[in-house]
Order: sequence, then C-alpha cells, then structure tokens
Amino acid sequence: MKAAFPPLGLLTVASMFPPEYDLRVVDMNVSDLKDSDLDWADMVFTSTMIVQRESLRKVIERCNHAGIPVVAGGPYPTSFHQEIPGVDHFILDEAEEIFPRFLRDLEQGKARAIYREPRKPDVTRTPVPRFDLVDLGHYHAMCVQFSRGCPFDCEFCDITKLYGRVPRTKTPEQMVEEFEALYRLGWRGYVFLVDDNFIGNKRDALNMLPAIAEWQRAHRYPFQLFTEASVNLARMDSVMDAMIEAGFNGVFLGIETPNPKALAITKKPQNISRREEDYLLKAVRKIQHRGMQVMGGFILGLDGDDERVFDAQIQFIQDSGIPMALVGLLTALKGTDLYTRLQSENRLLDVPVGTSATAVNFVPQMDPTTLLEGYLRVISTVYDPSLENYFERCLTLLKHLKPLPHVTPAVSKSALYLGLMTVRRRLLPSQIPAYSRYIAKVSKEHPSMLPEAIRLAALGHHFEKFTRQQKVLQGFKDFLEAELGAFREAVARPGTKEGLLDGQRKALLARVNSRYRSIPADFRFDADGLDDAVASLRSALSDTDSTTHAGSTRGTRSDALPVVGKNPRRH
Repeated sequence: MKAAFPPLGLLTVASMFPPEYDLRVVDMNVSDLKDSDLDWADMVFTSTMIVQRESLRKVIERCNHAGIPVVAGGPYPTSFHQEIPGVDHFILDEAEEIFPRFLRDLEQGKARAIYREPRKPDVTRTPVPRFDLVDLGHYHAMCVQFSRGCPFDCEFCDITKLYGRVPRTKTPEQMVEEFEALYRLGWRGYVFLVDDNFIGNKRDALNMLPAIAEWQRAHRYPFQLFTEASVNLARMDSVMDAMIEAGFNGVFLGIETPNPKALAITKKPQNISRREEDYLLKAVRKIQHRGMQVMGGFILGLDGDDERVFDAQIQFIQDSGIPMALVGLLTALKGTDLYTRLQSENRLLDVPVGTSATAVNFVPQMDPTTLLEGYLRVISTVYDPSLENYFERCLTLLKHLKPLPHVTPAVSKSALYLGLMTVRRRLLPSQIPAYSRYIAKVSKEHPSMLPEAIRLAALGHHFEKFTRQQKVLQGFKDFLEAELGAFREAVARPGTKEGLLDGQRKALLARVNSRYRSIPADFRFDADGLDDAVASLRSALSDTDSTTHAGSTRGTRSDALPVVGKNPRRH
C-alpha cells in the first residue's frame, strides 16, 4: 500500500473520454511523473486540491518545458485559476456537462482557455470511474461517490460554494454498478463514499442503502464502507440502521470544537443542542453503540475560542474514544463566508494556503504564538511519542463499539499473528510497551475485535509519525527565526567588528546546514516551506551584511545553504 485513496476525480473524468483515446493515469501520491510519461503524452490533464498547489506548479513547469499542453481542473483551479500561470485550458467547477464540449472544441481546434459550468450537473449521468487505470494494490481503500453538496453552510467550508446546498444524488442502480466494477477488478476491503455529507439528502440515502445492502449480502459483504456525515446523523436511527445493514462501520464527523460559542460563530448549528448537555460526546457515543467508528475533524483558531480550548480539545478527543482525530489550524479559504468576513474586518494575511500545516492566513483572535504552540501541544498529546494516549482512545472505542459480525471478515490465527508482528516491527522501541499492554487487554476483553485493534495500531503509528514531522518542520523554522534574531542583535551592538560578524555568520550557516541535513528525507514534501524559509534567511543575512558594511562586495556564500488540433495519437 502506497496511498490512502486513488484519484477519484481523475478516474471519473477519464470515463468521459471516447473509447478511441489512449489514457494513462499517473497518481503522484503513488509514483513519480516520469519523462517517459510526458514523451508519451499529447496532452496532460491535472486535478488538484489546494494542498497540492506546489506539486501542480512543478508539473506545469515540466509540461511547459516539454511543450505539452496542460488542462487543469479540480477544487484548487476552480477557486484560484487566476493565480495559476502556464495552463492552456481550465475546466472549472464540475465536469460532466462541460467536458464533452471541451473535447469537441479541442478536436475542432477551437478550444477556449476557460470552461465553466454555470449550473450544477445532474450526477445521474455521471459514468462509472475508470478504476482499471490504477493499480488497486497501491491503496488502503477505494472511493465512490453517492452525492454532492451539503445543506449546511458552515462559515469556513467551501463545499457549498463549489457544489451547492441542495445535495444531488446518484441512483441506487449507479451505486450498484460502481460496486460491481470494483468487485470485478478484484477489490476486497474498504470503500470510502466520499460524499460531502452522506445524509445531506436523507430520503435518497434511505432509498439507496437497501440496494447496497442487498448487493453486499449477495456477495458476502466484500466491502467495509465508511463515509462523511454531519453530527445530526446521531439523531437518525433509521439511517444508521440502514447504514449498518449495508456494511458501514465508520463515519467521519466534522466536530470542530466542543465550545458551543465558537460553533455558533462559525455557523455550525448542527453541532449544538440547547436542551442536551455534552451533546457532541453523546452523539459520538450513540453512533459507536450502533456499530460505527467515529473519525473526527477538529479545528483550532476559531473565533470564540480562547486558551482553554487546547485542554478542552484533548479532553474531548480522549473521552470520546476517537482514535483518528484530525486536528488542524483554521484556514480562511477563498470564496467562503469566513474569507469574506475576515476580509471586511481587515484580518486576512498574505500567506499562501495549503503550504504548511502550521501556517495561518488570517489574524486570529488569540495570540498567534499561543495558537501555534497550543496546536502543537494538542497534536503532540493526542499522538504522544509513546502512543499511550492513542491506545487509551482505542480501548475506549472498543469498549463502546458494537461488534458487526456481518461486516468484519474472518481472520485466521496465522494472519492475526502476522499482523501483530508487522505492526510491532514498525513501531519505535519506546512505543512497544504501550502496544503490548493494549494488545493484551484487547485479547482479554474484546477478542473478537483483535483484527480491528491491530489495524488501529498501524494507523496510530502513521499519525504519530506525521505529528513528529510537523514538530520537526516547525522546529526548524523556529530555529531559523531564533538564529536570525540572535545575529541581528549582534549586528546592532555598538563596536561589533566586521571580522567577528563574519565568523558568527559562518558559524550560523554551518549550524543551519547541519540542522537542515538532519531532517529525515521522508519528512520532506513539495510544500513543506523549508527551502523558502532557508532562502529568506539567506536573503536577510545578505541584507544585514550590505546594510552593515556598505560598499563591501562580500556577501554570504551562495553554496553555504541549500537552494531552494487533433493529433494522430490520442493520449
């Protein structure tokens, strides 16, 4: 396994090409884009989200250099296409109705630069994705989509701006056909329904679920299903029962914060109850008692939150038994109500979004340093180095989770042992004691859930490693800031000699080089911001040098820091 999910957007667009086109999908989460791929292609189609902006920039540069036209679509170009140079054609919004028009124009040599769909397409006309274009063995789960859009309008969310507030759904027959396509290709395991809110159209969800349940029973439940929904799922007993019957065993909820004041400010009424204390915790518990795990999204930096929110977030995550808690800093996305409000309040900052998990593109109500330190403390506690807290949450989950024998595949003793030892080998030595106690307790108190306990342990290792990555990257940036501050203090001292400053500068560069090279290679990624931070330091040192020693031609050494119509072939 190399990635969590395949690129469903690209696979769906691929199914819209006529059969005479030759297509090749390169998932850059799985493999590199090779020169041979570009040599093969007549045109490159890209689909990107905001976090992939740096990767898109590099792909565009390579295609421009090779003289290959680029077509860009997806959420990031839809919102930011005016800021993306080098693209020949933009396919914005949803593609079902405008993509065939683009292909006709392209074949006739009159394709426009921008194609936009003024209305929301009818998804009952969406074809089955081309799952055959990727290696299914590279992924933890497959993806299908039942609906688009969400009836809620949370202030920070761009879903309703992109896909509307009236959820559009596929037919039960379409969903069965997509399940069949995956089954015929040999897929067995997890399938993620990537809906913005699976219960956004409750009626259609209840109409579709029995068809999936019937298909699952006929095929002996080859798929374990999970999806995204709003917290008010906990109030829909009939929907939860139908989901369980269809083979769902997990759901991702946007919980955001246990603070009702912040939830009200960010227009999240579905997470608030004036009549019921601890509503969010009780909602999570009710879903777990039904038989579905809850994965949760949490946000720090909301207006209305103060310094107490950090401990409150930790406490809620631990008490609720949510092993997979995704905690992030608030981002003001272009086009959202939050962006508009912060713009009117003159609180937006010129900080690119999607470049760093620790970057904030607005002025928070809370002190920014306190916010960043609190965020790092929350993730470092929830995914502590020993994994003690993580395994404690897993045990809380397993205590409250109703077993679902019809969904859980049988696992042999030899497979269980192999799983146990595989996870153990991946863990750090400091994590093995907590892991051993966890497995021993599950074996004694919840033996039927041991396969799931092993899977959760493997995920815990992944999340703890990601947390260490964030701390290392932010620590390096803090280190650069501290080093530059100390050097500027030295420059400002009266009587500081040029020779002494030169020695301090060289020592600083040596320390930065050493720290930079110590960062593990697997902690680095395209948009980690480290090379930009190093370049800014180098520029600041040069400015300091030229200001302090006017007329001198000696600056910092450039090598002291790391530098940042229709063709006959249709591909």
